[in-house]
Amino acid sequence: MSANDIVTIYVPRDSTALALGANEVAAAIAAEADKRGQSIRLVRNGSRGMFWLEPLVEVATAAGRVAYGPVAPEDVAGLFDAGLLAGGKHALHLGPTEDIPFLKNQERLTFARVGIIDPLSLDDYLAHEGYVGLKNALAKTPEAIVEEMIASGLRGRGGAAFPTGIKWQTVLRAAAAQKYVVCNADEGDSGTFSDRMIMEDDPFTLIEGMTIAALAVGATEGYVYVRSEYPHSIATMNEAIAIATARGYLGENILGSGKSFRLEVRKGAGAYICGEETAMLESLEGKRGVVRAKPPLPAIEGLFGKPTVINNLISLASVPVILARGADFYKNFGVGRSHGTLPFQLAGNIRQGGLVEKAFGLTLRQLLDDFGGGSASGRAIRAVQMGGPLGAYMPQSQFDTPLDYEAFAAIGAMIGHGGLVAFDDTVDMARQARYAMQFCAVESCGKCTPCRIGSTRGVEVIDKIIANDERPQQIHLLKSLCDTMVNGSLCAMGGMTPFPVLSALNHFPEDFGAPSEQAA
Repeated sequence: MSANDIVTIYVPRDSTALALGANEVAAAIAAEADKRGQSIRLVRNGSRGMFWLEPLVEVATAAGRVAYGPVAPEDVAGLFDAGLLAGGKHALHLGPTEDIPFLKNQERLTFARVGIIDPLSLDDYLAHEGYVGLKNALAKTPEAIVEEMIASGLRGRGGAAFPTGIKWQTVLRAAAAQKYVVCNADEGDSGTFSDRMIMEDDPFTLIEGMTIAALAVGATEGYVYVRSEYPHSIATMNEAIAIATARGYLGENILGSGKSFRLEVRKGAGAYICGEETAMLESLEGKRGVVRAKPPLPAIEGLFGKPTVINNLISLASVPVILARGADFYKNFGVGRSHGTLPFQLAGNIRQGGLVEKAFGLTLRQLLDDFGGGSASGRAIRAVQMGGPLGAYMPQSQFDTPLDYEAFAAIGAMIGHGGLVAFDDTVDMARQARYAMQFCAVESCGKCTPCRIGSTRGVEVIDKIIANDERPQQIHLLKSLCDTMVNGSLCAMGGMTPFPVLSALNHFPEDFGAPSEQAA
């Protein structure tokens, strides 16, 4: 390599990488190259999702991209001494990025471009199969697009797992002069970050998916509802929308088709309940985020009373690859009725935290051991919570359950948004049960009594159980209270809060000071 050759170096701009010092590393690399008179092209890509290796630095070589990490600013001079620009050996050298087992053993469809491209380079996006799906959709009738979605088997990735194509079909058949597409990016579940990564690391895939949805149902306006805690996502989405509009992929007369679709980002106000679709609609309309009674369904009377497609971000981000490669391609991933892939997110007490996109069917134990590398503490993993703060706590005896919607439902658990939080054997499950009830008490919209009052009483009852205050009677009362919440709550906030509570009580009775038969 001559001194005049320009080498491309990648340093992520993802929030996780930034929190771990990526900006400082990028600045150090630029300064070191300048000091040595070496020309480099510094690209701020997205994260590969291997968070324990962030900041991850990659260098483009003739043999492909080579990774180093985690890199600190003080490592940069030594990396240059070791031949960083040629992929030279160093203590932080990880080899070819694509060969790192955590990454190599994934099936990346929705996240195919994440970590590879500059998130705000539309040319990069187009060079990696971007907008192929939209162009194919423009050649189809709305009915044909919907049929393709139904055939793909894609189900809602927000937790309910309702068939996406059926939802679109309902909106398509609804007669109205105005229809909307709304992306629910209010990613509030514990241990989840896949929505954030798409918005920050590959925003055009969400824009493309929403545009295809609009073509399918006849919508002309769309909104991305983003949680306020995601400033980088909001900024990146706004910039990407402006770029797509300027290049003719959004706005009036999309790619000369005569079709129009306008897209806006709306910032939430920090309420977990606005992740529930009707509370989100209320918030979008400028009202307090309170759950609406159903029916009518939002597909019939949604935003401003008009037919509305509401999908989770990952559902919409999965659409482009389906339209680009066909329903059969996508449907061939997965097991049973769980088709395609899901980005599983590993968090909590886990050694290798990050994002793993896999086809449905692997087991929870494979995620924990093969990808997560066991606990960060080195102790045995005792419990895992899947599906956010309303998901059941799963004991070791359930770790071999395949990640499949129906298999999880059969044991009273849920996959939800794919977030996994691991706990080692030092966890107090009675305290975790109390946390679940307390979370509901704080985040309830207050509209229905079982959720509003039940969660508050639930905290009090669990406190009495922990204090051994008439424990057998309190356990009986807690079960009765949970039954009321499950069957009487207006939405999943109150209806699912008992899942983590009862799972903790049933699987870990010793933490409540109760013999197993009391919790059976």
